[in-house]
Amino acid sequence: MKLFIKYMVSLRCKLAVKEELKKMGLHFIVVDLGEVEIMENLSGLQIEELKAALLNSGLELMDDKRAILIEKIKNVITEMIHFTDELPEKKYSNYISEKLNHDYTYLSNIFSEVKGITIQQFIIIHKVERIKELIIYDELNITEIAWKMNYSSVAHMSNQFKKVTGLSPSHFKQLKDKRRSPIEDIGN
Repeated sequence: MKLFIKYMVSLRCKLAVKEELKKMGLHFIVVDLGEVEIMENLSGLQIEELKAALLNSGLELMDDKRAILIEKIKNVITEMIHFTDELPEKKYSNYISEKLNHDYTYLSNIFSEVKGITIQQFIIIHKVERIKELIIYDELNITEIAWKMNYSSVAHMSNQFKKVTGLSPSHFKQLKDKRRSPIEDIGN
């Protein structure tokens, strides 16, 4: 049985879900970002119990098809930007469309309608959060970060960064007290 879970966007979330499934005596085949496959079919009572347990961890069991699709889009983007070493070389629209096996225009229209921003804007917000993370880690210089994040130039990355944060990447680097947004809160 497949289950879809909202706000499940980090490794910590995956661990929390695995723990709840174990507590309920359920056996999982796959626990992935936003998606869980278990061996058992759940009764109505078990579903309600799981919903309550997940809510205690800040997660939400979903059953609305549109909400599930939006979460899948968000999870593909989150995984692409935050959990892979290199961003895909192909256009993001093609990457997302292939991953979800849906026409990008369809995905884009639903996403914009429900979230109030475009997929592209959502990607930029996530890229800026990843850039902040890379700046804070201080392992790469600004040029290397621009290259790693697939920007055509440092200027292009800096422009997007400044539009979102109001700061240049180098100015951000100087600010020690500027906090990053948790991945779970981006676009919600």
